[in-house]
Amino acid sequence: QVQLVESGGGLVQAGGSLRLSCVVSGITFSITSMRWYRQAPGKQRELVAHITSGGNADYADSVKGRFTISRDNAKNAVYLQMNSLKPEDTAVYSCNIDWPGLSNYWGQGTQVTVSS
Repeated sequence: QVQLVESGGGLVQAGGSLRLSCVVSGITFSITSMRWYRQAPGKQRELVAHITSGGNADYADSVKGRFTISRDNAKNAVYLQMNSLKPEDTAVYSCNIDWPGLSNYWGQGTQVTVSS
């Protein structure tokens, strides 16, 4: 059974940092690419960051230079280090599997709230 469990969200002041984690089970994690998405109230889901099985990463322009995606294949985990947070980063953050047939699986997400 495929499961994704996100954690690490919270309330932080603008300029602060958070590190999100996503632990995945039920798949061969090391061969899949992974994505972090976010969705703010009343807005469409936005792709924030992507990392390949080999560790190559890319980012949305809105977070480039502030966020870093990484992975630990031994722990079946993907992370999102978020620095210099802004109020517009407030959203529910979710991880997702970039693999045919597996992208429909989602975790519960983790809420990030940045106060000004």
